[in-house]
Amino acid sequence: MELRGIKLKLGESLELLQALGLVLIAAATIIAFAIEIGVMVETRAVTLADLLLMFIYLEVLAMAGIYLKSGKLPIRIPLYIAIIALARYLVLDMKAMEDWRMLAVSGSALLIALTVLVIRFGHIRYPYESDSSG
Repeated sequence: MELRGIKLKLGESLELLQALGLVLIAAATIIAFAIEIGVMVETRAVTLADLLLMFIYLEVLAMAGIYLKSGKLPIRIPLYIAIIALARYLVLDMKAMEDWRMLAVSGSALLIALTVLVIRFGHIRYPYESDSSG
């Protein structure tokens, strides 16, 4: 019985640390978002790379919010973040990038996008069974 109590307390402690970590991630993302806005105001220019970076910040906030509310993390959100990050990488370094690297990065983004489609198809074709455990 004592071992079960220890496991329960350990589980609760880990959940608390997880929630604290998500709050810290959200706070750091908000700070980074504000810094990016400050840079855009200071330079009086908004580039595509700036917008893509801000979109990444919004996706990270959405991911943290969904996880805090539901306790579940949809796998598609990190995949969306990866696609946006690859697009931003292309936008920033396209002029200095070799052809093979540009094709590899573009192919990687396409592969991730296809992965998202397969996951969406799987969720529609083979939905999760509803149960009380989530």
